[in-house]
Amino acid sequence: MLEIINELPSDTATDMGHLARRLPVGAELLPSGGVYSRVWCPERQQVEVVFETPGRELSPVKLSREIGGYFSGIAAEARADDLYRFRLDGQPHLTFADPVSRFQPEGPFGPSQVVDPSVFAWTDDEWGGVELAGQVIYEMHIGTFTPEGTWQAARQQLPELARAGITLIEMMPVADFPGQFGWGYDGVNHFAPTRLYGTPDELRAFIDAAHGAGLGVILDVVYNHLGSVGNLLPQFARYYSSDRHKSEWGDAVNFDGPNAAPVREFVLANVRYWIEEFHFDGLRLDATQAFYDDSPEHILGEIGRTARAAAGRRGVIMLGENEPQQVRMVRKAGDGGHGLDALWNDDFHHSAVVRLTGRREAYYSDYFGTPEEFVALAKWGFLYQGQNYPWQRGKRGTPTYGLTAATFVNFIENHDQLANSARGERIWRQTSPGRFRAATAYLLLGPGTPMLFQGQEFSASSPFLYFADCGPELADDIAAGRARFLAQFRALATPEMQAQLVHPCDPQAFERSKLDFAERQRHADSYALHRDLLRLRREDPVFRQQAADRLEGARLSDDAFLLRFFGGAEGNRLLVVNFGCELRINSAPQPLLAPVEGCEWRILWSSEAPQYGGKGAAPLDTDAGWWIPGEAVVVLTSS
Repeated sequence: MLEIINELPSDTATDMGHLARRLPVGAELLPSGGVYSRVWCPERQQVEVVFETPGRELSPVKLSREIGGYFSGIAAEARADDLYRFRLDGQPHLTFADPVSRFQPEGPFGPSQVVDPSVFAWTDDEWGGVELAGQVIYEMHIGTFTPEGTWQAARQQLPELARAGITLIEMMPVADFPGQFGWGYDGVNHFAPTRLYGTPDELRAFIDAAHGAGLGVILDVVYNHLGSVGNLLPQFARYYSSDRHKSEWGDAVNFDGPNAAPVREFVLANVRYWIEEFHFDGLRLDATQAFYDDSPEHILGEIGRTARAAAGRRGVIMLGENEPQQVRMVRKAGDGGHGLDALWNDDFHHSAVVRLTGRREAYYSDYFGTPEEFVALAKWGFLYQGQNYPWQRGKRGTPTYGLTAATFVNFIENHDQLANSARGERIWRQTSPGRFRAATAYLLLGPGTPMLFQGQEFSASSPFLYFADCGPELADDIAAGRARFLAQFRALATPEMQAQLVHPCDPQAFERSKLDFAERQRHADSYALHRDLLRLRREDPVFRQQAADRLEGARLSDDAFLLRFFGGAEGNRLLVVNFGCELRINSAPQPLLAPVEGCEWRILWSSEAPQYGGKGAAPLDTDAGWWIPGEAVVVLTSS
């Protein structure tokens, strides 16, 4: 465990001495009793801790001012579960929750609660953490994953996720926010797991149970901007927001301006907090392109180093979302990079959606869904690596040479992309059953790191809508902003479709997005498809190599292509993908179709198997030439 010791100057309270803290800020229980609070409040003259615990009368505690704008002190009579706030400059109207509150039982505008993290009895001592190779990621929104929307309810589903072949849960943000529902990307209590999903110990129990089931858990965190509604940080210091950089989502975080050091310390303490106190197996960093930092060491590199140090012997994974596809995010520090492990791959999604739906507008307009694109995605990760990208009127991406295939997190559904449609429809509803099976096989057998969105594995009928409970004052503005964003799609800009958009602040938008696990049985064919593909990915000695450098591909028609995996002693695998009509090839001047000398191709797996709803799997390589079924994927083996 990484320990920080804050030495207080001699003009502070003499009974504090040199006290060791786990984190540089926040309220922490002392082994000898009492609670030691420390807060950064550089422009205030006085800070007091005032208590609001029902049935307990505790006197306010005046904190001592330190060098650098910090205030600290001990409340000797305070204990775990006590409720408190900070009163600033002695003014009753300036009484706020702790910026580093570990729990807000009444939400961001209520009092903070003292939490004892040592009470929870972990059982994951043997858990060694995670590494990137071999992962199958599952993006989860706790509020809609189960009907109850709690960590306790989600915990009950963990064994089934493991049986399905999931290895790593990517939990959408849980930092507390106002209202009764939301995605979490405008959290304002960065250290407080939202009361909407349960208690901090119930989150710990979820992660402990996940580790027991063989599942890793990483947390989606938002350090690129500050939430607006309920954000009380400006009451403590105006320096949390950058005066040099702007964000499209709110105030950019001050990583490089005046008084940036305590802001960086705040974020790095948050990184340590999630990994040390909750045993998260890493982080997914939202919108890394909006981490504005001209410091000698970029904050992203420091976040990664901090996370790995906090994990100790356990392995952690650091993922990034990066819309402009800046590969330096995953290059090593010595190569001018920031040292993340992997990046979400929007190119994969966009090309797949064009092929599956025919949709080519807005940010899909620079994709064609061609066989060449799918071969390149498998081989090189990103499609755009510096070429012109007309939708953004400039060049997009950077070269991926030297990166492993696992670096690219590929998906055909995620929270953003599902919601960026008129009705939040799942991709299986927007295409044919055969094309959906084909895209699923391409995703799950490809060399990249696949990611499923909750319910995708059984073709959930529930949509995933944009929902945010921001109160009546902002409801209409939120809805109007959402409508403007979706208007980039020509069809959604029409008055008829604008009238169909679900209001984000309507509780039904939230309720309709919840999963129905009975669909595992009702959609048994889709569930079997995903389980069997993940088993093949996991158990087949060639597919599990994730070796894009031992893969070649070729176009067979406007709709069909092949990928050949060269597995060395384990033999070859041929992935034949056809998104179009049945294809017959009498003459095949394509050497990738040739079997290994002395061998013949035989079917290892087919999306046309009847248990998946297919029409049956007949041989492809016949005496009359190749006979490739329409809207299907067939895996051939030479071993």
